[in-house]
Amino acid sequence: MNPMDPNRHNQSMMGGMDRHGQPSNMGQAHVTGMMPQQVPGGSYQQKQMHQMTNFTNYSTNVNNLQDEAITTSADHQPTTSRHPLTPAQGPSSVRSDATPMTPRSAADFGVGPPQLQNIVSTVNLDCKLDLKKIALHARNAEYNPKRFAAVIMRIREPRTTALIFSSGKMVCTGAKSENESRLAARKYARVIQKLGFPAKFLDFTIQNMVGSVDVKFPIRLEGLVLTHSQFSSYEPELFPGLIYRMVQPRIVLLIFVSGKVVLTGAKVRTEIDNAFKLIYPILKNFKKRG
Repeated sequence: MNPMDPNRHNQSMMGGMDRHGQPSNMGQAHVTGMMPQQVPGGSYQQKQMHQMTNFTNYSTNVNNLQDEAITTSADHQPTTSRHPLTPAQGPSSVRSDATPMTPRSAADFGVGPPQLQNIVSTVNLDCKLDLKKIALHARNAEYNPKRFAAVIMRIREPRTTALIFSSGKMVCTGAKSENESRLAARKYARVIQKLGFPAKFLDFTIQNMVGSVDVKFPIRLEGLVLTHSQFSSYEPELFPGLIYRMVQPRIVLLIFVSGKVVLTGAKVRTEIDNAFKLIYPILKNFKKRG
């Protein structure tokens, strides 16, 4: 073969040459070993071109299979788990309509509202009374001037007790609601009228309400009195409960380690409810652990 032949380079690239300058089959054998098909007939140049075309198609198919394998493995790769308290990254994770969480109230835990246990009311009968005559003629009445300067009278419905003074003033205790207290006071006034006294029913006023509630968890009274020393006092040698004096509303609370709370000093029911709503988060902070 002429060394200056322009086909010499192509032949050396495709099949190579032997030591006599003739085309060699070494490259062909190397390429042919990787071919899926071979052409049985045709010239040498056609065989070489067909083999190179098959080789190119074969390489392309192999690359496509590798790309599909990589894509499939990526699709089935488990996503990285994130801690439930860790916010997701990126601007899309920020919710514009998110609202801050509010502290849970006592009602959310099935606690409260406080139940009224006693109501103290006063009324003016606007007449002078003979307490001895009342004690002798009225039922369920007792009078001992050496012990107490008032007649003690009781009725069953509503179950209450009245203290009747000679000045015409009367105190009614033991009712469970405002309506019961007013009804009981009217019944006592009616009894006094039947005994011949010109009793009236003036200036009925509720003087005190007592409510109680169980927060359903034990309380660390020592920690509470240290933190709120300005409003509370705790002397376990004298009284087992902590006395908490609330400023607004003006309510006094008796707080026990068992979780029982007594609220007193209210004039209306809403004051007891508001006082408990204020004290419950404080008691929650001093809940006994374990």
